[in-house]
Amino acid sequence: MALTIAAIVLLALMISLAVSIGEISIPLATTAKAVANRLLGTDFELSRIHQGIVWDYRLSRALVAASAGASLALSGVILQAMLRNPLAEPYVLGISAGASTGAVCVMILGLGSGILGLSGGAFLGAIAAFLFVGLLATGVGGTSERIILCGVAGSQLFNALTSYIVTTSANAEQARGVMFWLLGSLSGVRWPDVYLSGPVAIVGFAICMGHVRVLDAFVFGTDAAASLGIAVRRAQIVLLGTTALMTAAVVSIVGSIGFVGLVIPHAARFLVGPSHDRLLPAAALAGAIFMVGADIVSRIIIPQQILPIGVVTALFGAPAFAIILYRARRTA
Repeated sequence: MALTIAAIVLLALMISLAVSIGEISIPLATTAKAVANRLLGTDFELSRIHQGIVWDYRLSRALVAASAGASLALSGVILQAMLRNPLAEPYVLGISAGASTGAVCVMILGLGSGILGLSGGAFLGAIAAFLFVGLLATGVGGTSERIILCGVAGSQLFNALTSYIVTTSANAEQARGVMFWLLGSLSGVRWPDVYLSGPVAIVGFAICMGHVRVLDAFVFGTDAAASLGIAVRRAQIVLLGTTALMTAAVVSIVGSIGFVGLVIPHAARFLVGPSHDRLLPAAALAGAIFMVGADIVSRIIIPQQILPIGVVTALFGAPAFAIILYRARRTA
């Protein structure tokens, strides 16, 4: 409980810093007044510029970053438990690759441009990739190893489609835009994105917490889970579908962001142990804190330039994962 309270306080502090730090520095007191003016109807005297920066740009960006980090971390916990593979992560099912294909179909080919935006196209592409991998895995037996292999095959297929579309149909400006989106970006995030990412993260967390016993059983294999009276096939469909929904929502809003779903579950497991009733909340909070921190770093590491957030997560995630592997080797 003490660790949970500390994590919640740290997350609130990180969000406050994310709203205050940027090209225009805004004191925390001014940030609090701007939020109070919108939420509580107070009448603190602030400049319209500060009010707009805090509410319309930075706060929504920080909340989407927190929701995305929590969703990716929860997805990583689910996949590592169900597939019994410590290297499993949300993009192992090809969801990210499918979202990329859907995004470039809207951005470059103009498919559904009158109806779908970039996020909508990416979301449909992610769902299509998940269905493709699911059907392929069902056809070859549906074991954990084969699901991972089907995910790899799906990723290669959709990545090839994305490369083909960009190579044959995009101009230089469109190609740069696609590349920046594929590396992950929070630059265009606004409140409508909060209204999507926030509820998806909350619903996904609730579903995961409702399957704590199932996830604990899956760690020992599907046979062990079935022997405990768990409907294995139903649980797999619900949990993998939840993973696909959370990952698709994240990718459709901010693009591909690696290492969060891979590293954060291991770090949370190191802090609170393998029991999922503690691991899931710890992973969600740790993922949210990590993503908000990565967003802050992406805006200040190079003056007057914003790095794609996927670059920052990879720069921090790869060494962190190497440390986790080294510690696991020493423990073994």
